[in-house]
Amino acid sequence: MRLPRLVIGAPASGAGKTSVATGLLAALRSRGLAVSGHKVGPDYIDPGYHALAAGRPGRNLDPWLVGEELIEPLFLHGALTPAPADVAVVEGAVGLFDGVADRPGYASTAHVAALLRAPVVLVVDASAAGRSVAALVHGFATYDPAVRLGGVILNRVGSARHREILLEALAGIGVPVLGVLHRDDRLVTPSRHLGLVPAAERTASAVRAVQALGAVIADSLDLDAVLALARSAPSLAASAWEPPVAEIGRPAPALAGPAWEPRAAEVDRRPVVAVAGGAAFTFSYAETAEVLAAAGAEVVGFDPLVDTALPDGTAGLVLGGGFPEVHVAALAANEPLLAAVARHLAGGGVAVAECAGLLYLARTLDGAPMCGAVPADAVMTPRLTLRYREAVAASCSPLGPVGTSVRGHEFHRTSCSPVAGPSPAWRLGPDAEGWAGSRLHASYLHLHWAGVPSAAPGLVAACLAYEAGRAG
Repeated sequence: MRLPRLVIGAPASGAGKTSVATGLLAALRSRGLAVSGHKVGPDYIDPGYHALAAGRPGRNLDPWLVGEELIEPLFLHGALTPAPADVAVVEGAVGLFDGVADRPGYASTAHVAALLRAPVVLVVDASAAGRSVAALVHGFATYDPAVRLGGVILNRVGSARHREILLEALAGIGVPVLGVLHRDDRLVTPSRHLGLVPAAERTASAVRAVQALGAVIADSLDLDAVLALARSAPSLAASAWEPPVAEIGRPAPALAGPAWEPRAAEVDRRPVVAVAGGAAFTFSYAETAEVLAAAGAEVVGFDPLVDTALPDGTAGLVLGGGFPEVHVAALAANEPLLAAVARHLAGGGVAVAECAGLLYLARTLDGAPMCGAVPADAVMTPRLTLRYREAVAASCSPLGPVGTSVRGHEFHRTSCSPVAGPSPAWRLGPDAEGWAGSRLHASYLHLHWAGVPSAAPGLVAACLAYEAGRAG
């Protein structure tokens, strides 16, 4: 399939990749093009800005979480859903060649660009650079033959003379300059302890920021040259990923096992799975709802900040990541919903919670009362935990039987005491972490469910068993 595409990379973090990628999506969309935004790595925040700019969900591409073989299919799925895009923009992570620490280059922006056979545009922070910028760009262009550096964007350029020096230096190295961005406060997005403030928390101001980024990019880049570069990408041979479809009421037989929840009888309706959203729960991959729906669930959103009851008929909860520590007072004040979630779990209801969801199910968060369904207390700490992890299921849970192997990541500044229950969710090397049971899974570990085939069918199976038990 021929799909115009390019990757926005940089020598290091902080060069302006998010501003450029988001602004480029907005600028191309304002030209009347259908655009699709993607992000390398497990980042949840940048895709929110991509979604505002593109008018469709932002998607993540992470070989560590889903495997190399799914990168091209997941990319095509995102670019074709809900309708085919005219061009796709993939924002990189950290430095172009920075990946998993003990596997040089793996899961890096360069790795994903090579898997997609997509040209790379390098965003360079030129604020303190002169002619040396040419050596830097030349080095990135020649470092890895599998990566095609198709152009450079100079960011944070000062005076007209500064611009002239940079362009003269780059004129002879064979990498075209696609645009020059001068220092501009409109290219700055507010940050806090875990990075950028999510777009869902900024609402109207985020929309204005994205519009401003689009205007700056349209004025500063040669969009025709950018589109020509994107259209030079070769055809892709893979088929688009599709969530595996299960017959409603019949979870995959392969999930049955000695300690597994008994398979539910066939039913003629979908169990309701309520997925937390809103400003406190912004960390979610678009594919999570898609695999749940394909596995037989009726997916319904709810906002723990404002909704006072769970959606009608809720059998299962998915409480993803986010910033409950920022909204702890409002979450604690919503006592009716806290009580409803506690009753749901006490009555045998199903829940899968990761990171923010774990904190919400805990007894307290920074001293404020939460649901109390998990016997732990959570507090903010000065230490950032940000790492990829390999884990093995230590207990049977809705995500899979004992021994299920997964790859995930952690991203938080909180800690829980204790760190694990008597039936832990995971073994992380020699350590136990989280809480698990036949209808509960609560952990700090973030997963991408497209890379965990047992997750959605297992959750739906547990929901059907819960409903069957209530009916009986």
